[in-house]
Amino acid sequence: MLRVRCLRGGSRGAEAAHLIGALLGRSVAGWAQRVFQSTSSAAAAQPRHAAEEEHVTESAPQECPVCSYNEWDPLEEVIVGRAENAHVPPFTVEVKANTYEKYWPFYQKHGGQSFPADHLKKAVAEIEEMCNILRHEGVVVRRPEPLDWSLEYKTPDFSSTGMYAAMPRDILMVVGNEIIEAPMAWRARFFEYRAYRPLIKEYFRKGAKWTTAPKPTMADELYDQEYPIRTVEDRHKLAAQGKFVTTEHEPCFDAADFIRAGTDLFVQRSQVTNYMGIEWMRRHLAPDYKIHIISFKDPNPMHIDATFNIIGPGLVLSNPDRPCRQIEMFKKAGWTVVKPPTPLIPDDHPLWMSSKWLFHDFLMLR
Repeated sequence: MLRVRCLRGGSRGAEAAHLIGALLGRSVAGWAQRVFQSTSSAAAAQPRHAAEEEHVTESAPQECPVCSYNEWDPLEEVIVGRAENAHVPPFTVEVKANTYEKYWPFYQKHGGQSFPADHLKKAVAEIEEMCNILRHEGVVVRRPEPLDWSLEYKTPDFSSTGMYAAMPRDILMVVGNEIIEAPMAWRARFFEYRAYRPLIKEYFRKGAKWTTAPKPTMADELYDQEYPIRTVEDRHKLAAQGKFVTTEHEPCFDAADFIRAGTDLFVQRSQVTNYMGIEWMRRHLAPDYKIHIISFKDPNPMHIDATFNIIGPGLVLSNPDRPCRQIEMFKKAGWTVVKPPTPLIPDDHPLWMSSKWLFHDFLMLR
């Protein structure tokens, strides 16, 4: 789900994030910049161009239908994804790096095919019920277009089938009154943005800003084709060394690797978000917003919200299985760090693309 509009006049999070932003800015930003420069000498600041096919007058902030600065202000409008027609992604190197070995036979057998019908039926029903609950709470619910994800597409660099439009939080980010389309890093998600374009165009015509990050070619050079991941120990070792399946060949990131706290955004380098992608976001949002890189003891980093979820001003839910390496800075800044209970999902529950900590990734209504 994607938070589109929150209560106007709510906290922008600056008062909660100011001190930690300053601390991390001194200790992390310089390091991240050095890492980025050393891994990608080809990166250079690119001028932003605006192309207008028709005259569009930017609305005043109070008129814009898009307005969200953090993860906790009272929710007024949200985009909820769809599980209809969802397909298993082909078993490519980037998918292999983000899944566990016990599920690899499932991907090898079903890659490019529909998810099991009974599983999809339950998913669709659960999402519909979630929409009903949100509407009952007075939240405006918007949905992406249902598309046929079975169609194979081909670019000069790769071919693939699609996946789904179930996770708007992965591909879209709202920063103030701006919608940012993430470039993504999985080939099966290359065209996922198409399901959201009708909604984004509607928001744009009503005054929202709309930015699409540079789309990667997703050529073979973006991935470490020999990435060694057989055991959890392998993953821990590689993650601790800062080695991931995505290279610095070109910018890539998923929106779900960022989490917002007013004018400070926190991000992790992960299997789907590289330093070039983080640097693009830093330059794009500067000087009004600051990007801070944080890291975790996580064998398979992908999307920050099931690991580190900011749920209020100076209040963060931190996954005890994936401790934040910079957590003392947050505590020093006066933040309250809450550790959730251990999940009770049984071991035999099919978690092809997630972990038991999925409950850690939740939506704040108010």
